[in-house]
Amino acid sequence: MSIYRQFWLAIVTSMLLAFGGSLVASLLSARAYLEAELSIKNADNATALALAISLGKPDAAMVELSAAALFDSGRYELIRVVDAEGATLVEKAALPDDPDAPDWFVRLLPIEAIPGTAQISSGWDQIGTLTVISNRRFAYTVLWQGVWRVVVALALASLVAGGLGWFIVGRLKAPLQAVIEQATAITERRFVTIDEPRVPELKRLAMAMNATVGRLATIFADEAARLDKLHQEANLDPLTGLANRGHFMAQLQQWLDAEHAGEGSLLLIRLAHLADRNRHLGRATTDELLRCLAATIREHTARDGQSLAGRLNGADFAMMLSSGRDPQAAAAELLAALREAGRPYSDDEAFAWIGYGHARHGTPLADLLARVDHALAAAEATGTSCTRGATADAAQALPPTADQWAQAITRAVDRKWLRLASFPVTDTAGRLSHRECPLRLRFAEEGEWLAAGVFLPVAERLRLTPALDLAAVSLAIGQLRAYPAAHGLAINLAASSLANTRFRQTLLSMLADAASDARQLWLEVGESGALRHLTAFREFCRDARAGGCRVGLEHFGNRFSQVGSLHDLALDYIKVDASFIGGITSNRGNQAFLKGLTTIAHALDWQVFAEGVATADELSAVADLGFDGATGPAVLAPAANPQWD
Repeated sequence: MSIYRQFWLAIVTSMLLAFGGSLVASLLSARAYLEAELSIKNADNATALALAISLGKPDAAMVELSAAALFDSGRYELIRVVDAEGATLVEKAALPDDPDAPDWFVRLLPIEAIPGTAQISSGWDQIGTLTVISNRRFAYTVLWQGVWRVVVALALASLVAGGLGWFIVGRLKAPLQAVIEQATAITERRFVTIDEPRVPELKRLAMAMNATVGRLATIFADEAARLDKLHQEANLDPLTGLANRGHFMAQLQQWLDAEHAGEGSLLLIRLAHLADRNRHLGRATTDELLRCLAATIREHTARDGQSLAGRLNGADFAMMLSSGRDPQAAAAELLAALREAGRPYSDDEAFAWIGYGHARHGTPLADLLARVDHALAAAEATGTSCTRGATADAAQALPPTADQWAQAITRAVDRKWLRLASFPVTDTAGRLSHRECPLRLRFAEEGEWLAAGVFLPVAERLRLTPALDLAAVSLAIGQLRAYPAAHGLAINLAASSLANTRFRQTLLSMLADAASDARQLWLEVGESGALRHLTAFREFCRDARAGGCRVGLEHFGNRFSQVGSLHDLALDYIKVDASFIGGITSNRGNQAFLKGLTTIAHALDWQVFAEGVATADELSAVADLGFDGATGPAVLAPAANPQWD
């Protein structure tokens, strides 16, 4: 039984005991008072009647007439006169009257008054003894009415006491519930603090809990800072802070291989005559120039939050622009910004060159680099600062305008031209953990199935991801319902969808309607998107886990410096970005970083999966680093699964 129920039980029991005790005490007191009053009344009436008879002629006729006159008033049960020898001279007795009170009440509380007696005399001669007993019917009526008045008064007092108890319990319940939720959060590896309540005992408890949370959060932050430093040393250029060549190439390869990747463009930037500048300006000034140019490149990269930037070698930089940005305009704008940033250091006509080219999901990395490098060489050959574009590769026939894209996506959703693909995720022993199920879409009933990277970036810009995400979840629930023995299915949700209140309400309603199937759903959101919509993602984590789903982050690690904002999320798992996994067998810096990451994640009770595992050696390496499982080209489903094959 909960403490609140016990508290209320104690209050109700105490009130009932007080109510019953007060009622019994009141009844007994009232009965005693009425008995005393009746006894006094009997004695007074007997004395008065005996005196009245004695002052007259106390013969038998007068005695009988006086007794009859008093008896006929209806207020007496018995009037009796006996002579000195004990013989009855007069006796007037009334039949029992029904009192205005229940029989059980009369039996339970009998009123026994002392009869009144007096001597009747004539001069010095005693005529007889008079006995008077008053009618108790009126006493029972008064006592019964008193019971009701007491009950009403006690009921009102009980209501007041109950209201006061409710108020007190309410004041205690809120801070106590906060302490309970904080303790629950700690067991779930979420470190949250609460306001200190005014109740002294709870205040001391809250202070102790907050202090514990503070220490845990500090330990977590210190370890995260240490790992972030390892991450930077392993993956960032020490001079400019941009991604180093290895990490940028791994990110670029992951982007080209990723299911969600859409069309984008690669820019290669070369600072002209770096060796000559180093000789003339000095190393310190040249380093300052490089940092200035890197800051300019970083500023242009950060505009959409999804572009990449890196330093490939001394004079060469690279940018990967997300879909939706015109590479020719972006290259021209970047070149102008670079020349302006470098003006204090050089006024040469040949300051920098930029080559650019389009890229999409599935483009071979070597082919892309060769095309863009050829464009960079063409720009360098001009001898002046300029940009050049690479020869475009063959493109798919896709809608040319935003309106046509919107119509095509909406029509595909309405006509259910959608399906789920499947990629296995296994644990380190090779057992199937769950399946990643990216969405596929086609624009005609017999058309080609398009990968998510083709249409999702456009759907994001057109704010159509909520409809696509709901359709994906619906397909997954249908698949789980058709194959109850199937393993869990992971569905990727756009972070922008989570920011849509109506989407969250609809999704939670779907999960509630399919409660048994929802327990096999793994819902995941990209790390960068979750951090952009952190408040909405936090609410989604709480609601989705309450609905029975598992919740996780994919492409994790690129924003590791912000991991401190994730410690209070009720996450179930993370999937580490493939850019950290490629070449892991020889990258000691990333090995140390990932080893520490898995340690922190497991301390937070998160499962850790590796994305993009391409070789058996990488699969073995991630197992040694503490990963719980992996996905990628090297990961195969342990057995055939008819519903997907």
